[in-house]
Amino acid sequence: MNELKGLHHVTAITSSAEKNYEFFTYVLGMRLVKKTVNQDDIQTYHLFFADDEGSPGTDMTFFDFPGIPKGRHGTNEIFKTSFRVPNDAALDYWVKRFDRLDVKHTGIKEQFGKKTLSFVDFDDQQYQLISDEINDGVSSGVPWQKGPVPVEFAITGLGPLFVRVSDMKYFKEMMEKVLKFKEISHDGSTHLFEVGEGGNGAQVIVEHNTELPPARQGFGTVHHAAFRIDDKKTLHEWDDHLRQFGFQTSGYVDRFFFKSLYARVAPQILFEFATDGPGFMGDEPYETLGEKLSLPPFLESKREQIEQSVRPIDTVRSTKQIEKEYEGESRP
Repeated sequence: MNELKGLHHVTAITSSAEKNYEFFTYVLGMRLVKKTVNQDDIQTYHLFFADDEGSPGTDMTFFDFPGIPKGRHGTNEIFKTSFRVPNDAALDYWVKRFDRLDVKHTGIKEQFGKKTLSFVDFDDQQYQLISDEINDGVSSGVPWQKGPVPVEFAITGLGPLFVRVSDMKYFKEMMEKVLKFKEISHDGSTHLFEVGEGGNGAQVIVEHNTELPPARQGFGTVHHAAFRIDDKKTLHEWDDHLRQFGFQTSGYVDRFFFKSLYARVAPQILFEFATDGPGFMGDEPYETLGEKLSLPPFLESKREQIEQSVRPIDTVRSTKQIEKEYEGESRP
């Protein structure tokens, strides 16, 4: 059975698809590669933000559940998502950008030897940027070429996933024996695991925390995180593997853009296993990716119903000239 290849995507919950689109497009400079709906709840938007080409390992996605209350951060949750930037100098750029755009951040810190910059959005969703300056391992993606952030500073993919748990002994055993991660470092109550080729794109940071109350899911929190696998055959092998350890799984799920498998590996922590392909480029041209409501073939017959139930969101960028923003530095 092939091992996991690293992070595939992270899916979170937003209070507003419109604000979410503006923040990821014009603040973070990530490309909306798919505007679709939650296939299990078709009145709910599902937005996918990724690199320039919608590469696996680069996407942060969001559900916009109508009427959902605000979540509460705590223990037993996936509580922070990382994004990779090319080097330490990029973090200096982002500090200036966040200051200008009034994005709350911590300033640059160090985490397991690498420079990071933590920040939050309008929902108190937790994120960090991490420098690839001394990184080695899974390759990153391609920065959005026509976004507002200069490509030399732009986000290129997902970095380490942060998980908080109350039962570290169980979670460590699950990560190592079931998911085949290796613990490569620790700092007090925080443990660094990696899989496959390793590096920022294949790491999970687990914090042992028994002080905080249990997290409560809602907007501003992560719904689930997905790991990369090769293909459908490998997916079925992982399904058998998880069941042998006593985990209940969703079984094979065809999400059209990729094939999936889901398992709840701990209280309130849902992991997905997703294939690298076929990806996001099959039903829309590269130039207008993410601009129309995209539906998988099995929902196409319900398009009229769906378009009436979800409010229109203008995501057209191909007709706009988005200027690169250099945060006070001269342009090259």
